[in-house]
Amino acid sequence: MSKELKIGIVAVIIIVAFVWGFNFLKGQDILGPGSRNFKVEYKNVGGLTKASLVTINGLKVGMVNKINFNEDPTKKGQLVVSFTVENDFEFSKNSIVKIYSPSPISGSNLAVIPSYEGEVAVDGDYLKGLVEPGLFTSIGEKLDPLQAKVEMVLVTADSLFKNINNILDVKTQNSLKASIKTLEYTLSDVRKTVKSVNSVLDSSSVNLSATIKNTKNITENLSKISDTLVNANIGDIVRKAEITLASVNSILEGIEKGKGSLGKLVTDDAMYNNLTNVSKELEELLREMKLNPKRFVHFSLFGKRAKPYQEENKKEK
Repeated sequence: MSKELKIGIVAVIIIVAFVWGFNFLKGQDILGPGSRNFKVEYKNVGGLTKASLVTINGLKVGMVNKINFNEDPTKKGQLVVSFTVENDFEFSKNSIVKIYSPSPISGSNLAVIPSYEGEVAVDGDYLKGLVEPGLFTSIGEKLDPLQAKVEMVLVTADSLFKNINNILDVKTQNSLKASIKTLEYTLSDVRKTVKSVNSVLDSSSVNLSATIKNTKNITENLSKISDTLVNANIGDIVRKAEITLASVNSILEGIEKGKGSLGKLVTDDAMYNNLTNVSKELEELLREMKLNPKRFVHFSLFGKRAKPYQEENKKEK
């Protein structure tokens, strides 16, 4: 092989590589399989550029070739996006091509949402376009009504403060200051009261501990008493008490019926009268002994006989 032929072959290879690289950078792969071109109309491409990716279900299937203004006078200002699908995946003309942004800081891409109903899309067909709102656009759309509400709140607050300023004249302000000062005094008194209560509680803590200890001892004693009562034969005691009460009742019943000495004494009127008479006679006897002791007792140192009692002596007395 001559030197000139070698140089020619190398030059052809370089030219082919340059052409392929140039087209690859433009988003076209001339060495790839047969591709299909589709078009979509948009009013706003949302940052879509040439060489942006085209995906189906997240898989890269092509690239954007070019973006031009629509030449139709009735659609002036709208944009036509041409993109290439580099595989033979089939979908219908009812499929939707959506512009979306993978992240807030990256550019936009195209996503084909395939539909399998209807006529199969072929090279050169127009597909339906859709623009997905970006993150900041969505946030802005949600913040717009919030901003309006905030503005309304601010206006209302401004009116409220104006009314408050109108109400709070100098006299009202002075009264409010005086009320706040009084409240400070009240809080100071409350603090003093709390300190006094704390001191009282501290001084009473020892007595309280002693009281609790005494209460514990009392509880223990009551527990012992309850144990004693439980161990005691309360039933026998109650039965014996019942027997004793029955005996007392029978005795009282016998006394009421006049049985026995005590019963006769209680029920026999003659015995009662006799005892009454005896008591009277005994009383008269004692009275006589006080008035005339010589009649009953005589005492003499020389053995002189006692004179018999005479009624006259009593009368002389």
